[in-house]
Amino acid sequence: MEARPFRRAAGSTGVRWRILTLVFIASFIAYLLRTNMSVAGERMMAELGLTQMQLGIIFAAFTWGYAAFQFPSGVWGEKVGARRAMALAAVAWGISNLAVGLVPGPGVPIAVTLGTLVILRGLMGAVQAPIYPITGGAMTHDWFPISGWALPNALGNVGLTLGAGATGPIIAWLMLRYGWRMSFVLTAPIAFVLAAVWWWYVRDKPGEHRAVRPAELALINEGRRASDPAAAEPGGAKRVLSDPQVLLLTASYFCSNYVFYFFFNWLFIYLVNYRGLKILEGGLYSSVPWTSGAVGALIGGFACDGLSKAIGKRSAHRILGVVGLAATAACIFGASASEGPIAAVILLSLALGFQQLTDAAYWSAVISVSGRHAGSASGVMNTGGNAVGGIVALVVPLMVRGAGWPVALGTGAAFAAIGALLWFWVRADRSFPENAPA
Repeated sequence: MEARPFRRAAGSTGVRWRILTLVFIASFIAYLLRTNMSVAGERMMAELGLTQMQLGIIFAAFTWGYAAFQFPSGVWGEKVGARRAMALAAVAWGISNLAVGLVPGPGVPIAVTLGTLVILRGLMGAVQAPIYPITGGAMTHDWFPISGWALPNALGNVGLTLGAGATGPIIAWLMLRYGWRMSFVLTAPIAFVLAAVWWWYVRDKPGEHRAVRPAELALINEGRRASDPAAAEPGGAKRVLSDPQVLLLTASYFCSNYVFYFFFNWLFIYLVNYRGLKILEGGLYSSVPWTSGAVGALIGGFACDGLSKAIGKRSAHRILGVVGLAATAACIFGASASEGPIAAVILLSLALGFQQLTDAAYWSAVISVSGRHAGSASGVMNTGGNAVGGIVALVVPLMVRGAGWPVALGTGAAFAAIGALLWFWVRADRSFPENAPA
């Protein structure tokens, strides 16, 4: 009988959905603490004497730190377990966020201020790196049936998009009321609360959680041995680095996340500087695309699992990837050519919604091809998906200076189109023994 992610077996407690709720909350908090710089950056430039290019360097520091530690943190998470890894990581999020509010201010050489912020944001990137290789890869593989890996990833993605969407209004309000420094100080403690709750409730494997009953454990493990040929395969960390399907997904995710990181780093500043919105208006309007992104992520998760059962994994994942990114490209092109801010926000909202529609397909596909090495493989894919963030952080201000905001925004359409084309070679139904050389 086919395993269904929402099926509640007799005597099941549904512990996996409580675990997923904590993953959702962790994603929300992670993105609140990483997107805050893009909102606070406008006031930070004015007080600290930073240029837009220097702010771009600070943005890039986060994404390079984040990308550099994706694969290592995936391997580390598999070694020490999700419970310990995420609890330690969340504590480090809070410390790193708190420290930003204490950076040296006016009167200090700009090189000192810039260097301090680069180090702190690079550190924040490094300590946030474990979250998705662990939760989106290893935990999804271990805690959910094999026929339902897309939806859990989608719900985690809803958390991050809502967290990013909430950042604009929350940080803008805190800045206006208490100053940009306190916006970092006052949001840091939520990471410490997350760490405590995570350590108290989460366990690495379903069988280790005392609330998981045999019926739920049987549902999670149904069909797993026959469908997970990588379970007994040694040398998984090396295998993922040469597997063609993992590398194709990584390249396509790189292109897709070029769009994501434009929104992540520059959306608020684009709306305020180019579209002429005020600080609070920019905070509110910048939250709209992220709300659309949350809807797209949720639809993508349901669609990916549903289509996989109906037409097979290969076609289902490919359709979502191609259609989603092609629609993203069209909406971005329209937004870059639009005249009014409302039309631009509507089209950008649709663009991020379509881009997020594809995200569950990426994560479900990488788990499917890598099996029990999903943490490592997810780390590889997410390295590519986040290395591009450092490029966007630096390229956008250079393009704005040389060609203007419409051209800078329009480059996202080109990357989305390339990402869509790469999906034609992705085969999500092929696992490691078929894909990689021995």
